[in-house]
Amino acid sequence: MSLIKTKFGFQSKASEIIDGIDLSGKNVIVTGANSGIGIETARAMAQAGASVTLAVRDISAGEKAAREIRSTTGNRDVEVRHLDLSRLESVNEFVGQWTEPLHVLINNAGVMALPELQKTSFGIEMQFMTNYLGHFALTRGLHPFLRQTVSARVVMVSSSGHLLSPVVFGDVNFDFRPYDAWNAYAQSKTACILFAIEADKRWADDGIRVNALNPGAIQTNLQKYVGGKLQSKPEFHKTPQQGAATSVLLAASPLLDGIGGRYFENSNEAPTVYKRPAIFEGVAHYALDKEEASKLWNVSKDFIRV
Repeated sequence: MSLIKTKFGFQSKASEIIDGIDLSGKNVIVTGANSGIGIETARAMAQAGASVTLAVRDISAGEKAAREIRSTTGNRDVEVRHLDLSRLESVNEFVGQWTEPLHVLINNAGVMALPELQKTSFGIEMQFMTNYLGHFALTRGLHPFLRQTVSARVVMVSSSGHLLSPVVFGDVNFDFRPYDAWNAYAQSKTACILFAIEADKRWADDGIRVNALNPGAIQTNLQKYVGGKLQSKPEFHKTPQQGAATSVLLAASPLLDGIGGRYFENSNEAPTVYKRPAIFEGVAHYALDKEEASKLWNVSKDFIRV
């Protein structure tokens, strides 16, 4: 299976990816869309004429982002709904209030490198819950609405950080291992890729295609627990517009029609790697493992008791 290559690359912006694409009549949800690459992804969807829902924990910040998007795109069909991915009650409430066919779901929200071990009320490590398991519950809950469309897309925002660790199934929640902020982040982002593999396999016949991506190194609120600054070299840094480009490609580009179960970076499909590269590019072989993906699906169902 050959890798998918496009005319876009590292410096491409979301506005370039979306140029010429018409999403009129399409419903799009973007989680964590009040800042960073989330707001730029939502802006691109609105620019193309979609009806965009910003699913955010902070309603005030979400409303501010929505006003900005409406102003810059001229699209008035941008709304805000509350979603706290760390709480299943919030996820279930969001799903219960959704009534429309859903064409695109962009699972963008996340946290990174929490300095101390935090767990949900039912014992799930917080990065695993927020970055992955909350999105797992959300996407499964919205599946009936995704299935209503002729062709729907789900986008999982992962990270090059997944190259630091596979999912440690024997101790996902650090009940035995000493807590490590980066290992916790890494396995949550590996889980996002594994979800794309398994969900695409299960739902392709429903017309739902699922892909994952690495947006790159972008200065956003994500760095608040690591000194507020990017840890990588400046030549690897992207603007939020550039960071949103690959998400927009997977969400809207006709180049990805009928494509699923893959991992992209810099707006192209990434090669599989069997040893972590010094420049943190590519997708780890364990993140594409079909048996691991199936195992994660079943473990995730047990975690959320469904």
